[in-house]
Amino acid sequence: MPTVTSLQVRLARCALGLSLRELAGAAEVSPNTITRFELGKGGLQMASLARLQEVLEHRGVVFVAADQSGSATVRLKL
Repeated sequence: MPTVTSLQVRLARCALGLSLRELAGAAEVSPNTITRFELGKGGLQMASLARLQEVLEHRGVVFVAADQSGSATVRLKL
């Protein structure tokens, strides 16, 4: 089950240098849907969020969950 946040999706997309349209095409999600999600103006269906997470992870993103020392973030596989 996906547990990534809107900020993590935006950070991951930017870290990979992906445009909204590129990510939307790869995940088969509307660019407007991703924009609303990243800006916190709308949620995503679980299936859409799972596709975004899968695409980003396949391209080398590691999602790091929030813990006592900080907020949820992302990193790139080396």
